[in-house]
Amino acid sequence: MLRRGVLPVLRAVLLAPPLARAGYLYATLVGLVWGAVLSTGRIRRVDGLFVCTGVPRWAFSRGGSCIGGVYLTDSNAGPRVLEHEAVHRLQWQRYGLAFPLAYYLAGSDPLTNRFEIEAGLEKGGYR
Repeated sequence: MLRRGVLPVLRAVLLAPPLARAGYLYATLVGLVWGAVLSTGRIRRVDGLFVCTGVPRWAFSRGGSCIGGVYLTDSNAGPRVLEHEAVHRLQWQRYGLAFPLAYYLAGSDPLTNRFEIEAGLEKGGYR
């Protein structure tokens, strides 16, 4: 069992800016490789976010997935969605590789998931 003092220290270490940045960069590299291999569309950069379209539906969840600074989708790449995904990119930068776990723990319902709410439910197509 974890002692009370361990969790804050663990959180501080995992979310330390250098470690979070390294995690974000690693996730971005993985996302770019994944997108480059699977994308049949053009890969473009929009406000710092790499957008890979033409990705098969099995390769991402919902309308698309953000991995680090990369957004993977089949064709769901309108301006409002990209604004939503840009917030997820910032979340990846803040949390690094802890972000997928934090997102999972926030729940699968986008209407109550704090990361989806922060990114904007309407822009994400949830309302």
